Amino acid sequence: MVAPTTRNGITMSSTLKIDDSLREKIISQPDVILEDRDLMRALIAANEKTMGGNIVDLRGIAMERLEARLDRLEDTHRSVIAAAYENLAGTNQVHRAILRMLDPVEFESFLHDLGGEVANILRVDAIRLVLETKEDTSEDSAIQSLGDVLAVAEPGFIDDYLTGGRNVPLRQVTLRQIQTGAENIYGESADWIRSEACLKLDFGAGRLPGLLVMGAEDPHHFTPQQGTDLLAFFAGVFERAMRRWLS
Repeated sequence: MVAPTTRNGITMSSTLKIDDSLREKIISQPDVILEDRDLMRALIAANEKTMGGNIVDLRGIAMERLEARLDRLEDTHRSVIAAAYENLAGTNQVHRAILRMLDPVEFESFLHDLGGEVANILRVDAIRLVLETKEDTSEDSAIQSLGDVLAVAEPGFIDDYLTGGRNVPLRQVTLRQIQTGAENIYGESADWIRSEACLKLDFGAGRLPGLLVMGAEDPHHFTPQQGTDLLAFFAGVFERAMRRWLS
């Protein structure tokens, strides 16, 4: 046993000598202690107790602040890495959807795949293509057979649908949350659509515009805060594919 000693008027408790094998292990591997946060906190706390309540340990305060900064940096790095993986996954998803979309060699198959395999790859609950036309298509059997993915509307409908009749700028991609889907677009699925992505399509000079609408049951699947670069790219590819069918 070591006799009690006095430091700054405080009597220090006697302690047993550390075990030799443990001491040698610590000396041979000091990083084990330095990398263990809980152990380091315990050592700092013990050191503060020996100094008494009237002494401010500036080094300990600095270490606490550095530790807090390190925690914030680690959280930031995790967020950045998670966002990078999410962006990569989204890019791969859009690329796979585009390749699938370009497979069909007939227009009818192209549209059916759009509402089927392409929608599944993009993980949306509904995809609808809206085409403006000046002609009466109510008796067109070909269009009626594609009613699960194709909708026709009068000229000017697309701009009104995107702006809601307000005087706001038109964007190529509009992401928004909605109370319910438009029945003339989603048909029987309209009641459970809670968010949508609207991609305005330009089919070239002399042609009326089109609209590709992706609907989701999840109200948070599409929100205005999300990025639109990948969907804008998808819209650009879709426009070029449609021009081939319309030529």
